[in-house]
Amino acid sequence: MKPEPRARFWIRLTVGILLAVLSAVLLTLAFPPHALWPLIWVGFVPMLIAQYRVMPSKLSSLASAVTVGGWLGGYLVPIFAGSGVYMTWLPLIIGAIILIADSGVRPFNERTGYRWFIWQGALSWVGIEMIRSFIPIMGTWAFVANTLYSQPWLIQPVSVFSIFGLGLLIMFVNYELGLAGLYLFDRRWRLDPGVPAIAGRAVRNWGIGLLAALVAWTALSLALFRPPAARTVRAAALHYDAGVPWSAVDKFSELTRHAADAGAQVIVWPEVAIRGDPQVKNTAAFRQLAAETGAYLALGYSELITEDVRRNEVTVLSPGGQFLGVYGKDHPVTFAGERSPTRGTYPVYDTPLGRIGTIICYDLDFTDTARKITRNGAQMILVPSHDWPEIATMHYTHLVFRAVENRVSMVKADNSGNDSVIIDPYGRILASAVTPGGDKAGQAVIADVPLGTGDSPAVRLGDWVGWLALAGMVAFMVYDPVSKARQKQRESTAVGE
Repeated sequence: MKPEPRARFWIRLTVGILLAVLSAVLLTLAFPPHALWPLIWVGFVPMLIAQYRVMPSKLSSLASAVTVGGWLGGYLVPIFAGSGVYMTWLPLIIGAIILIADSGVRPFNERTGYRWFIWQGALSWVGIEMIRSFIPIMGTWAFVANTLYSQPWLIQPVSVFSIFGLGLLIMFVNYELGLAGLYLFDRRWRLDPGVPAIAGRAVRNWGIGLLAALVAWTALSLALFRPPAARTVRAAALHYDAGVPWSAVDKFSELTRHAADAGAQVIVWPEVAIRGDPQVKNTAAFRQLAAETGAYLALGYSELITEDVRRNEVTVLSPGGQFLGVYGKDHPVTFAGERSPTRGTYPVYDTPLGRIGTIICYDLDFTDTARKITRNGAQMILVPSHDWPEIATMHYTHLVFRAVENRVSMVKADNSGNDSVIIDPYGRILASAVTPGGDKAGQAVIADVPLGTGDSPAVRLGDWVGWLALAGMVAFMVYDPVSKARQKQRESTAVGE
């Protein structure tokens, strides 16, 4: 085969990079704060055309590296800008890893005639999301399904298939549209004559199948999106920028009284709103506040253990003055040096209002903690939180999926005045205050929220679609060298003949 002319090589490389950048822009715009969610269904298509047709074959993985690295740069860097932590370099690191890891993907699909193109692409993406869900610094951040947080009518099957099921559907659609794009590209241009052409029948069959899957998903979602007439509880999330130090007990006590005057029966204080354990420090004052307001108070507090280790916990105080129990943060923010020595228990409190559980801030970015609380009987989960301004428009969106996955209501109160929300078991945001610049006046975010049932299949089955995708990804990794060996065998047989 003759070497490609230099000018044509550079044209292909430039156009390929531009297509990859286009995908990065589309994906960035699909996620909050831009939240142009329809773009997530097509965001990967320009990258796939660049990777499998436009880019010179030996540099094909540069397309996916540019797309994913660029998109994560647009998504993560603003979050951690100026923080000095290595997370600001994470997109570049991931791009470099993809550049190496994806170098064999195009040859694999060419060897197998693109028979596994859609399966391999979609399963590998969601399989990697499954792996990321176990990594303390990642969780469900940047999951493709998160873009649909504002569309509760479309996300209800998450209660069956978990967030990974929705992610798999999104990636199947992207890869099917990518396959169709490659088919159309081949009809107009043949930049690499030796590359197997895409079969029109495969494009048609996959298109029909995925259209049917989308219709079935939407129909199931609409069928499930029928909130029953459940008993409601008036809940309040206290929203105030306490500054540094974060504790502002007098202000939160004032907001608690305002919330109680508005009829709140459950009032959530933010994460580390109190310095010291209220069960042993200023206990009489907190009991008096609970009795005065007649409300259940979820009190977030921190207690110094050693010079660099604090307990980050939340306790629920009843109107009768009883501390119902203690929950320790399950997922500490390790990249910020946080620890959680009391984690590992998942209490649920049986009250006249319903069964109440608690999680803390970063716990909402992982699928496991809310599920463990729900398995223990929770109908409502209270979420003391302390976010920094750059994540105010993003963090609460994850909680929508925890609500739908587990069919429980969620009440999130934030200590920096950034994002406090109340969400029902169907992912509807009933009340919210999102103030990235902080809220020095303070407010109580209040809503009548229905109690959840906690009986969704996802509570029992967990992240089963994620595990299947991970198994599929591993299967293709095993099959790759097998396909190489078969190709060599065919070539040697052809030479011998």
